[in-house]
Amino acid sequence: MMRSLWTGASGMNGQQYNIDTIANNLANVNTNGYKPMRAEFEDLLYQTQRLAGSPATDETVRPLATQVGHGVKVSTTQRMFQQGSLKATNNPSDLAIDGEGLLRVMLQDGTYAYTRDGSLKIDANGQLVTNQGYRVVPEVIMPEGFILESLAIGTNGEVSVRLPNIPDPVIVGQMELFRFVNPAGLSSLGENLFKETPASGEVIAGQPSFNGMGRIQHRFLEMSAVSSIEEMVSLIVAQRAYEFNSKTIQTSDNMLGTATQLKR
Repeated sequence: MMRSLWTGASGMNGQQYNIDTIANNLANVNTNGYKPMRAEFEDLLYQTQRLAGSPATDETVRPLATQVGHGVKVSTTQRMFQQGSLKATNNPSDLAIDGEGLLRVMLQDGTYAYTRDGSLKIDANGQLVTNQGYRVVPEVIMPEGFILESLAIGTNGEVSVRLPNIPDPVIVGQMELFRFVNPAGLSSLGENLFKETPASGEVIAGQPSFNGMGRIQHRFLEMSAVSSIEEMVSLIVAQRAYEFNSKTIQTSDNMLGTATQLKR
């Protein structure tokens, strides 16, 4: 059987995975804090018929090898942690991270996850939580009777509110940001959450606006970092690559058909 059939099939499978990745990026074009993913490929093993440098005559060697490849495979999908654009919302519980860092939240099993989604809420206990109800860590708890519209979060993460009959704002908490040596190594959990892995390195905590951490922008949200134009161009390229690989299979099939008809 012609190896080009399997080579073309590997190319079609690879481009299908590529289109799946692009489709997921486009589906999340309006997801707060979403970071796009990129499919990366590597070639498969090569069949070597002659080695470069093998003797050609008593005095010369072959300058080039004779090799044929066996297709392509997906090596990894890399998440691109570039900054998304910021959108003013005027919502007192919204915040955006301008720069490096993530918010830490506590999951139901007591473990930690991390997010760039700053569309926070205040639950019945006065705590800052995510849309799924996960508590932000360190915890920020609003005092009883606080005035929601007076909620203020400074660029350094200091949280303050006003209380009835008290003229000056009251500091109720201090937010922290967390970063990783290799954020692309984080594991995606869905719900805009990431999990620490051995590949990401150990978490580094810090105060916003200090020691390389980003700034907190209150009443803003970080939008998706997906570029619709770039994704559409990538989609066209992937579609054409898929078609090219299908053509190699069709051509190989035609060649086999010609060979089977030689006896006639």
